[in-house]
This record gives sequence, C-alpha cells and structure tokens, in this order.
Amino acid sequence: MKTVKAVFFLIVCFLISSAVSKTTAQLSPEIESLIENSRASNAFWSVQVRDMHGQVLEDLNGDKLIRPASNLKLISSGAFFDILGSHFTFETKLFGRGYQEGEVWRGDLIVKGSGDPSINGTFYDDNPLYVFEKWAKSLKKQGITEIDGDLIGFDGLFDDIPYPRGWEWDDLTFYYAPKISALSFNSNLVDLEIKAHGPVGTVPDIEWFPFNTPYVEFVNEQIITPRGTLFDSSFRRLLGTNTILLRSKLPQGRTESRSLTVSNPSLYFLDTLKRFMEKEGISVTGEIFTDSDYHATNDEDLTLIDNHESEPLYKIIRWLNRESDNFYTEMLLKKIAAKKLSEQGSTESGLELVKEYMHSMQFDTVAVNLRDASGMAPANLIVAADLNRFLLHLQDKEYYLYMFESLANGTVNGTLSHRFRNSPVREEFFGKTGFISGVRALSGYLNTITGRQLAVSIFTNNYSVRTAHVDFIHEQILDYLYEHY
Repeated sequence: MKTVKAVFFLIVCFLISSAVSKTTAQLSPEIESLIENSRASNAFWSVQVRDMHGQVLEDLNGDKLIRPASNLKLISSGAFFDILGSHFTFETKLFGRGYQEGEVWRGDLIVKGSGDPSINGTFYDDNPLYVFEKWAKSLKKQGITEIDGDLIGFDGLFDDIPYPRGWEWDDLTFYYAPKISALSFNSNLVDLEIKAHGPVGTVPDIEWFPFNTPYVEFVNEQIITPRGTLFDSSFRRLLGTNTILLRSKLPQGRTESRSLTVSNPSLYFLDTLKRFMEKEGISVTGEIFTDSDYHATNDEDLTLIDNHESEPLYKIIRWLNRESDNFYTEMLLKKIAAKKLSEQGSTESGLELVKEYMHSMQFDTVAVNLRDASGMAPANLIVAADLNRFLLHLQDKEYYLYMFESLANGTVNGTLSHRFRNSPVREEFFGKTGFISGVRALSGYLNTITGRQLAVSIFTNNYSVRTAHVDFIHEQILDYLYEHY
C-alpha cells in the first residue's frame, strides 16, 4: 500500500512539474545573447513578454523587484482614471469679495486653487496666459478696471509639502522637478532664453517669461566662449529662494532655452496674475496673499466672476504619459487624495490610494515601495511581472482605450518620437519610457509582423554605460520579438 501511494505521489509530482514547465517561459537564447554581449551585461535586467491571452512568452527576472522609473506613471494613470473618471475636469474659480461701484471693485479678488496642473500653454495654443486673459476679459465685461483690495489665493486643497520624499536636491532647479501646489501657473516654471550674440569673453543676454518678472532673480555669471567650443551648462536655484545662478559657458552665436523652477508657486501665480491684469489696464491697489487653510473658503459668501474648467482628464493623461510629465503626475496624486478622502491632499494619502488600486489589479503590494507617483524617486520598487501583467488587466477597464491612446508611439510622438527610426518596429510599438540615473525602462504593446499583439516590459537597472547603448539593446530586443512572434 505504501508503495502504491509513493508511486501515485511521484506521478502527481511529475504531472505538476510537467504543467509548470509548459507554462513557465524562459528567455530566448537570442535575447539572452543580446544582453550578455552588451556593454551593460553586468547591469540587472528584467524582461517579460506576454501574449494578449496572458501566456508568458519570454521571462528574465520577472519575479524580481525593479526600479520602474517613469513606467510607474502607467500605474498612477490607471489609478487616476479609476478614482476621478475619464471625463473629470478641474475647476479653478475667480471670486470677488465685496461689491462693484462704477468701474471699481471695492474688495478683494480670490482665486480658489483646484490643483489643476494645466494652467499653462499645453492645451491653449502654447499660450500660458490663456486663463489670466479669460479672467481679465470677464472683469472688463463687467466694466471693472480697478480692484480696490487685495489679490488672495486659496491653495489649501493640498498640503504644504512641495516635493515627494526621495527627490534628489540637484534636480530641484529643473523643469522635471517643480514644486507641487494647488495653485500653479506655467508648471511652476520660468522660461529662460540665453543669447550668446556678443563678443567672446562678455556676458550673454538673457530674457525670461513671464514679462522678465522680478519674482525671480537671475545672477548672470555666464560667459561667451569662441565658436566651436562646447556648451558647458550650469544652472542652480538656491534652495528656498528664487535666486538662480547662471554660470554656463556658451559658444558665440548660440541660443539656449531652459525652464527653471520657482519657490513658493502660489505667490508666483498671484504675482503673475497681478502683473498681467495691470498690463491689461486693470489696476490692483492692494497686495497679494495666500491662504492655506483647507476650511477657509465658503463659496456662498463670494461672488463668482469666472469658473475656468480644464480639459477632461483623458486629455491631461494623454499629455502626462506621452511626455512623461512628473509635475502633472504629482499634482494628480494629491488631487485624488483630496477628492476621494475629502481632506487636504497629500503625497502619502495619494500613494495609499494608488496601492489600493494596485492591489485590485493583482500587484504584490506587500513587496511594493512607493515614494512618488511619477517614478522619479530611486526608492520606488515594484515586481517586474506585475507591471507586465497589468498591461493585460487594463483591457478589462472602461478607460483602456484612453490609456492606450496616452502611450507614445515609436517615431511618431512623445518620448518615443526619436526612437526606432531604423527599426522595423517603428510605428508598431506603443509604450511608456522610463529614465532616472542608472535606470532605463520600457513597457507597452508591440504589434508583430504576424499581426499578434504582445505586452512587453524591459527593465535595465544599475547600469553605468551610456543610456544610448541601453536603448539600442532594448530596440534589438523589440526587433527580435517583432520578427519571431
């Protein structure tokens, strides 16, 4: 009897092992060779490929934790759609507190921040002042040419912590790491232009948007070098201030543009609005102030002058993913916390909601570590296979088509517009890129030569070679998948 049981046990084990061997994929020798023969062979690689029925076709380290970089935005975007809805819009309201007397408004103007990340030129024909123009027209239409009071911004919808944990200090000057505020203009950036058109050894001319505003101070210690020399860039905002040190060396005749961050973005919003209204002939006799009290506003006590409604969320996320916009992502993270929990929006609360969403999408949330929603923090960790499987689970969501539309298309748009130009993949890959120091990521959908569609995730962590070389290997892997599936 014991012998029969033992034989039965062995047969069961054999059947189980056979089933596992049929469903457990390994990496094709060709892809393995591409990685092993690359200059980044000593980096950590993870590759997972599934067909659209869920069968794993290629797998390398799929069960391991990886740093996803901006591939994390795919997950965050799903959570934003899930919580807010595809057609959600932000409403940023301009109120008056007081009364009109002839052409004078006796009292204050109040802007109630909604956390809208898009009060810039993205959706308004590259005109960052579009909303301010709209408000000035509303005032003029009512015959108001003077505000006898203050300009006040309510920014208490979000907490006052401007950055997620883990963002590196030397990134905080640049466009991809601005401060987060419920009241934001031009992505909380000033747009600097430098013209090295003078004699060698002199200081180049600078100008900046908006209006060469004195809200920021540029210390221009740059120098013009001879033609043919290399551009040596140096930009640094002194932390906690709006003083920006410029110490670049520019070859004669060169023009450079940079978008640089500001401190206290809510005041920047109000300062720019005040200056714009005065340019439009609407004087403001008072000062500018911010109020961060979450419970401060009561719309019933105010006169609505204008309600600016943003484009719907699906358009905002299309920009967010195609251009890999950190600012939009972190603004939306705090917004979902404020909306879902009816409390002041914070990064921590938003991340808890993202984790709940991840759990519903079958991520191993015990293993997950999140510091932000955009993937900029190096401490973010997820299981590689979970992200690849997520691409399949998205198909069951009503917002799937909007998610798919938000992906960059090889050689066509977004962060993939310059990639795969000499590859058969070209327009056949729709995906999300990811990059932080030492991390390159690529996830999305590949249409193969046979007409199949594959879900592809490729992660390279801890590399020290040039990123262009890692991109080349990623492209070769996609080429192989395209031609062999």
